[in-house]
Amino acid sequence: MRRGIADVGSNSLLLVVAERVGETWQEITETSVVTGLGAGTKQTRLLSQDAIKRTLEALAAAKRDADSLGAELFSFGTMALRIADNRDEFLCRAREQNTPVTVLSGEEEATLGALAVLEDPAFAGETSITVLDIGGHSTEVSCHELRGGRWECLSSASIPIGTLALRYGALSDESPDAGELLRASREIDAEVERFVPNGFQGKAVALGASATNLVTVRDSIVPWDASRVHLADLSFEEVSRFAGGLSRLGDAGRRALVGIEPGRETTLHIGALLLERLLYALRVERCTVSTKGWRHAMLGRVEEHFGGP
Repeated sequence: MRRGIADVGSNSLLLVVAERVGETWQEITETSVVTGLGAGTKQTRLLSQDAIKRTLEALAAAKRDADSLGAELFSFGTMALRIADNRDEFLCRAREQNTPVTVLSGEEEATLGALAVLEDPAFAGETSITVLDIGGHSTEVSCHELRGGRWECLSSASIPIGTLALRYGALSDESPDAGELLRASREIDAEVERFVPNGFQGKAVALGASATNLVTVRDSIVPWDASRVHLADLSFEEVSRFAGGLSRLGDAGRRALVGIEPGRETTLHIGALLLERLLYALRVERCTVSTKGWRHAMLGRVEEHFGGP
């Protein structure tokens, strides 16, 4: 059996297609395209018509890719579709083109993102893990501890702050100065303090395009090579340098960086700042980057959402 999962995110659409082999899912292909579905949505509570069109086109392309590989596609939306007043328009148009989308709750998104890490054999030797998943409009943080051979969730939260929301808010200038970065840091810290427990809970693992693009830019990885990104480490010091250095470049300067994914130039510096503030809140000096995401955990859990054997 082959299955495709499309992550219809606030800033990008990610597709994983995999085949079930025994009790595991083996990835066949992964794609990513920046669509900006939630651009300005936090401020307007609306999805723009251009963003809807771009995302529907990307979703249709994902369906064609899945079909060509003999995989059934299941698509799920996240924060932008949770907060947009006109989300029903998008969902209706998605159904009309035979690419229906189910909207995940923040709790579901956080839980699935954590499972993508906790079920990864690469982390089998860990006894406590904190998962950080920075998105366009929300950031999921969950802390887990291994007790009696089973992972127990100590805390889990979907924090209503992300790269796209900040780009259309406190960090709207493409080259924010030190004062703007400081004010944005205070805004981030205030949100994080409401949800993240004080002190570090185990190994920090960062998911999402911000973390993976920091690695590909740092190591000049072109073309994309998941094997070189998965399990790479980022120190607090270098993430902090990225936050300041990338901010000074502006969109054009970031776009020219070797290793950056097209479209990420408008938000990568903000993703670096968010990751810096999360690591600071956890009092941890480094994190490990994972190329997995909640879409990987969803591969074997579709039936939980739609029923079936």
